[in-house]
This record gives sequence, C-alpha cells and structure tokens, in this order.
Amino acid sequence: MAACIHCGGDTRTRDHVPSKVLLDEPYPENLPVVPSCKSCNEAFSMDEEYVACLVECTLAGSVQADDIRRKKIRRILRSKPALAAKLIQARKMTDSGTSFAVDTDRVRNVVLKLGRGHAAFELNEPQYDEPHSVSFVPLVGMPSDTRDLFETSLQSSLWPEAGSRAMQRLAVVWPAVPGWILVQPGRYRYLASVGDGVVIRMVISEYLACEVVWA
Repeated sequence: MAACIHCGGDTRTRDHVPSKVLLDEPYPENLPVVPSCKSCNEAFSMDEEYVACLVECTLAGSVQADDIRRKKIRRILRSKPALAAKLIQARKMTDSGTSFAVDTDRVRNVVLKLGRGHAAFELNEPQYDEPHSVSFVPLVGMPSDTRDLFETSLQSSLWPEAGSRAMQRLAVVWPAVPGWILVQPGRYRYLASVGDGVVIRMVISEYLACEVVWA
C-alpha cells in the first residue's frame, strides 16, 4: 500500500494531479493520479474550489455566475453561496478595474499540493518537507524578463530516477530538452525538474503562474 504524498500516512485512495476542478470536461485521458489519504484529499477540496473560482472570477472581472466562461465554475458559484459571498466581499472596484483580495494561505495550500503531486508522479521524488519557496503571481503581472525566465524550460542537471515519468520522457525525446507538459490547452500546464533541488512550475488557466522549490 502506497504512502500518502502529503502526510506519508497509509492510504488506498488516489488523487488527480492536477485537480479536476482546474480542468474542463471531457477530461484528458490518463490524468496523473497519486496516493493520497482520504483526510488529506478531502482537506484540500474547498481550497481547490476557492482557487478555481478566484481565477475565473478575476478573469471575468465579476462574481456573477452568468459572466463566468467555465461551466464548472458557474455551477460551483450557484451551488456554493458561501463561497460566492466570500468572493463578492473580496472584490474591489477601482478606476483601473476590478481586483480581488486574495486569501494567500488557501492559494498556497493548493499550489503546494499540486507541487507535491507533480514531484511524486513526474519525478518519483515525494517531498514531505516544507519547501524552500512557494510563489504564485499572475502571468500578466510579471516583468517581461521575469516571465521569459519563468517560461524557459528547465533542464535537469541530474537524470530523474529510473522508472519515473520524467525518465520515460527523456528516453523518448533525448537529446531534446523536455518542455512544458500540457495537460489541457488553456487550463493547465507544468514543468518538473530535479538537480540540486526539485522545481515544479505550473500555470493555471493561462493566468496564475506558480512555482514550488525544494532546495
């Protein structure tokens, strides 16, 4: 029985990486799954819904379900009035447009969860320790040189562990440098690298750029 990638406890359940709330139906085939105990799996679900709704409401500049492009997010906002109310309270209207006060702890929880999932599945490198850094920022808010660096493919200084997903990809594409792994166009992509440390980068809805680093 595999260990939960979040707490190391015993588990017979599985969790998708990325979380399905970040994707649209029909889902891509063969979505990555990782071991996750029921407690951890359930503990993240509300934060994942919050992040997914926050991103789409920010893109729409509205919390009204009818203004949201993604059907799944419209359904969540209509069925979760408490979440919709929280986002309404967080909305700020200014002369330059609409913005939202972000619950950074909840966003960090989700970004770290995704990072751990990709490290375990893609690199076969489960990360139970606290990361060196967790960051997330809108792509449009990045200076051009910072965005260019973020978008640059990461070349691992070490070969991934034998049998890992990343090692299988290297065997196929070597000597080319692996690039971003596209899970669903416009919804989710990520990079994974191992060397002096483990680095995972993710982009959610082509809006939120995220990075988790274990030094």
